[in-house]
Amino acid sequence: MATPEKMAALGRMKLIATALFVAVTVLFIVARRADWPWVAAFAEAAMIGALADWFAVVALFRRPLGLPIPHTAILPRNKARLADNLAVFIRDKFLDTESLVARLRAANPAEHIGAWLQVDANARLLADRLAVVLVESLDFMDDKRVRRLFLHALRRRAGNLDLAGNVGRIMNVLTEDGRHQALLDEGLRKLSEWLNQPGVQQSFAGMIVDVASKEYPKVVATLGLVGINPAELGEKVAVGIVAGVNGLLEDVAANPLHPRRAAFDELIVRYIERLQHDEAFRARIEQVKRDFLAHPGIGAYLQELWEEVRNWLDRDLARPDSGVRRKLASAAAAIGASLANNPTLRDSVNEHIEHAVENLAPELRDGLSRHIAGTVRAWNDDDLVREIEHSVGRDLQFIRVNGTVVGGLIGVALYAATHLLT
Repeated sequence: MATPEKMAALGRMKLIATALFVAVTVLFIVARRADWPWVAAFAEAAMIGALADWFAVVALFRRPLGLPIPHTAILPRNKARLADNLAVFIRDKFLDTESLVARLRAANPAEHIGAWLQVDANARLLADRLAVVLVESLDFMDDKRVRRLFLHALRRRAGNLDLAGNVGRIMNVLTEDGRHQALLDEGLRKLSEWLNQPGVQQSFAGMIVDVASKEYPKVVATLGLVGINPAELGEKVAVGIVAGVNGLLEDVAANPLHPRRAAFDELIVRYIERLQHDEAFRARIEQVKRDFLAHPGIGAYLQELWEEVRNWLDRDLARPDSGVRRKLASAAAAIGASLANNPTLRDSVNEHIEHAVENLAPELRDGLSRHIAGTVRAWNDDDLVREIEHSVGRDLQFIRVNGTVVGGLIGVALYAATHLLT
């Protein structure tokens, strides 16, 4: 961009070069009239050098004096070739894949990223930027057309999902190396803890008394007549039932060869087999999935869920002490600390970045070179000339000054050589 400073500097150099030409022209006239041959030789050659270099400099940008002289206005006439050559030069000399990867490797980006993220202000800054992206994404998703397309795509993808086959494969993975038995152990432990809770046992006792009162009212009444409290009896029965169940659970948990474990194995294997190979069973699951997706309440539920999530995020991000922003900043700082303290992680991140650059560089460099060439080709000729002239024109005016001085010195040297040879 041509700045006022560049324009002023170019104007000053043009004035100096022109003034020097005028000065040697006046000096030539005076020297001729005063019969100063040596001075006249200097001034004459200086005039020729000044005019020749003026012509050369002007011919780069426009036609000298507006005359249709061949091979002038070089830059605007060769703009297309200049654009292509400039694009190829930048592509091949600055954007070749090997150079980019080498510079990237020397820069060690993972180390710099880690150091940058460890600064609290930077982590908060990144969190704020991510929050802005999140808000913009929410606004985008709030568009009814986008939401409708999203739900349609979600239903289509879910409709194409092989639910039975995927569940079967997941269960198959879970059963490898007895992993499902570990899940069974955890389930038994949780069930035992739940049964041992006083509230659960009291609930069982109440259920026993309620059922007995409804099904066997005379028996319950008889217990009351003989001085037995039905509630206490129900509690004792519940405790006994829980103790018995817990005993069974403990036996199963302690014995890897317990028959119940074998039955569990058979059940899992049978269901995996049915999920993967029983076409009738798979068809029923597929029909259940289709009915579920086609139910009108699913869309309404997803819409309500989205509204709840959206409103919660809006409220949180609007607060100065936003929990989401705080979590994002904390995560960014944690990533920075991991990168700073874990050389293996840094190497891995650097390798992935380098791999990404290697894959993307050829396409990006070609795209960038086309962009540069297209941009230069699209420039207006006058704008192109003005920008280049304001950027390098000041240095070109020095050529005019040098041409004037050097031409004069050469003129003196030629005049001296002529006299020495005669």
